[in-house]
Amino acid sequence: MIVTQGHNSVLVVDDKLTVRRLIFEVATKAGYQAYLAENGLKALEMTRANKPSVIIMDIKMPEMDGLEAFKIIHQEYPEIPIILMTAYGTIDTAIEAMKMGAFDYLVKPSNVDEIRNVLARALQMRCMRDEGTALKGERQNQYSLNNIIGKSALMQNVYKIVGRVAQTNATVLITGESGSGKELIAKTIHNNSVQRDGPFIKVNCGALPEGLVESELFGYEKGAFTGATARKLGRFELANKGTIFLDEIGELPSLIQVKLLRVLQEREFDRVGGTETIKVDVRIIAATNRNLEDSVRKGEFRDDLYYRLKVVPIHVPALRQRAEDIPLFIDHFIRRFAFEAHLEVPLITSEATNLLCQYSWPGNVRELANVLERAVILSQGIVDVPDLPGLLPSNEQSVVSVSDTNTLKDSMRRVEKQIIANMLKQHNGNKVKTAQALDISRRALLYKIVEHGLGKKSQVETQESE
Repeated sequence: MIVTQGHNSVLVVDDKLTVRRLIFEVATKAGYQAYLAENGLKALEMTRANKPSVIIMDIKMPEMDGLEAFKIIHQEYPEIPIILMTAYGTIDTAIEAMKMGAFDYLVKPSNVDEIRNVLARALQMRCMRDEGTALKGERQNQYSLNNIIGKSALMQNVYKIVGRVAQTNATVLITGESGSGKELIAKTIHNNSVQRDGPFIKVNCGALPEGLVESELFGYEKGAFTGATARKLGRFELANKGTIFLDEIGELPSLIQVKLLRVLQEREFDRVGGTETIKVDVRIIAATNRNLEDSVRKGEFRDDLYYRLKVVPIHVPALRQRAEDIPLFIDHFIRRFAFEAHLEVPLITSEATNLLCQYSWPGNVRELANVLERAVILSQGIVDVPDLPGLLPSNEQSVVSVSDTNTLKDSMRRVEKQIIANMLKQHNGNKVKTAQALDISRRALLYKIVEHGLGKKSQVETQESE
């Protein structure tokens, strides 16, 4: 029996029809797709055919019991969380299975809330882990060293460090201003490391409420505090066999700094309200836009934690410090945002390019991306200075003016350029219609575009040959 509701799927395995129907109803009411199997052999067959998001399976069943089926499925599909159901007499068996990799177990008879909660937690873990693995193909290109934008000497130095540290398990501390690309560097390290097939879990330490930081990082046990109705896995546990990226590490409260130090030293921690020590194999990459040395001097950040984090420091330079990289970003973002908006790639004037290259970019690459996204969407085939509001002093006007120092020839060139630019905008960058409106040939228009810096020669040559 199959119900095609929802994106996530649950395989329910039990030899008792009443149990299958109960869990089926819980799953489908929560919007999940549900598959049913009556024994381990059928569960194995349906897992191979349907690749469910989560499996909830009884231990004692005929033909092939749940434990044997668990071992085979877990070996073939380690990414699928498996919840085992057991009677009181076989709890020890379920605990042994958890040591071998089972997600959790339920003791029969289980109520609806318990079933709903354990399914939700298992699916949460699966989704968070899939955030890393689902981008695996994308990361091969986006987060390879060859495809990070920047040819400046400062960025070349960053690449060298990233290339050397990626293949190790060393802890990395990435520093740099907001918007400079610290997360991109962290993902590149992960994607080029031995942990590349594991999850990449990001935690924004500055965005977590102080009272929730510990439970978010380390998880909690059922009953640990009011509202803790079921066990929750923390980010460190979800990042096992992969990488955890602790962004804005300087915002961590002092109590959590102590616990993080233990993880760095021993690779272990306790869940909130728990008595069992959890071991993890996880790489730690931290990032901050603060000066942690100042924070250490002020007593706001532990010095022992700082030195543990700073095994390999990487500083990402601000965009204004590598202005020679700005044209590369301009070309990249214009093409990217045009593709995402289903628009033709617009031309960009030399004046607009110069303005973008001369601006100080206090918000770094993130600010440049935002400006260009707006310009691509609102421009009509050509990005010019008026499409870049906020980058010019308020008293500067983007109009054609003739000053005493301009020759007539210079002034005429400026007038001609703005007429062509305005006409291109009016016709959404269409060269044929623009040429007709200006009463000149298409070839003449293409060369005027190059002459006035309204487009690249390579683009014009391609269009001329079409």
